[in-house]
Amino acid sequence: MQEEILFHIRNHIGHVTLNRPAALNALSHPMIVALHAQLRRWAGDPAVHAVVVRGAGDKAFCAGGDVRALYDSFRAGQTGHTRFFVDEYALDYFIHRYSKPCIALMDGIVMGGGMGVAQGAWLRIVTDRTKLAMPEVGIGLFPDVGGSHFLNRAPGSLGLYLGVTGVQIRAADVLYAHLADTYLPHEQVAHLDSLLDALAWTGDHRSDLFKAARLAGGAPPTDTPLARLAPAIDEHFGRDSVAAIVHSLASEKRPEYVEWAKTTLAALATRSPTMMCATWEQIRRGKHMTLADCFRMELGMVHECFQQGDFIEGIRALIVDKDMRPKWNPARLEDVDEKSVAHFFAERWEKNRHPLAALGKDA
Repeated sequence: MQEEILFHIRNHIGHVTLNRPAALNALSHPMIVALHAQLRRWAGDPAVHAVVVRGAGDKAFCAGGDVRALYDSFRAGQTGHTRFFVDEYALDYFIHRYSKPCIALMDGIVMGGGMGVAQGAWLRIVTDRTKLAMPEVGIGLFPDVGGSHFLNRAPGSLGLYLGVTGVQIRAADVLYAHLADTYLPHEQVAHLDSLLDALAWTGDHRSDLFKAARLAGGAPPTDTPLARLAPAIDEHFGRDSVAAIVHSLASEKRPEYVEWAKTTLAALATRSPTMMCATWEQIRRGKHMTLADCFRMELGMVHECFQQGDFIEGIRALIVDKDMRPKWNPARLEDVDEKSVAHFFAERWEKNRHPLAALGKDA
């Protein structure tokens, strides 16, 4: 049986390979537990100077979490679906605070849980094959795994736009959105590996790694659609509710933005109305929260997702039955009320009993 995650060390670098290429390297719960444990061991090993994380195969870094397993756990009345998120968020936070430089090689599809692993890395590398998105609202979830934090890094209202629409972007736009640090052509990945294997370490490990990445890298693509759309994104997605965003998009008449507005409205019409509204509030709140509190907030939101029902219905429609016709509750944006959105942010645990209470204690 193929191992789902591989670990090895070369030239003082711990290499991680997410090894489920047929599933686009989607994260299973055992993968999450194994990765967290290995990163802890390497953190305490003076012979390991850095970590590199990549995905197996030629399609994906990581396309997200194994949501079918979450669906099966929930329907069977088990607890694996809630444990998955506790352990996933703890891992993601650990990567954000990792004591050694971690490189995320985002070559291929990067979505959902893959973003959780990549966004905490010290050096986030995109390639010409990178396809990045936080598409959770299309499946009845919200942009989690720290999205409350990293989507707020994006300029203007771009983070909200990415979270509410779930739109997919490529390398130049990922860099523009501050969701990556540098660019590496795919054909240069092997060259980067050879440079890392031959690296002569000094006392400044981060500088050593950055020089290797710079030597292997190339000039990033200059076509950034998001930069051209920025004025319209800021205008429309800067509104004070999702309903106001939709109304604003519908009124767009400028020739350079009208087709984009129509495409965006069509995309929003397929998303869970409740989760679009919850996402709007999530991003707004996350702007003023610590990273640890973002993860704690998101865990509470996940619990409500399983109660509210759109997440399970989204998985059924898009992954289990594949009829692509989720029956959202409610089906219309105008029927989402403030009380139902507020439930996602209700306190579910006493402060010291929160499953992620330990996050931030290292600060």
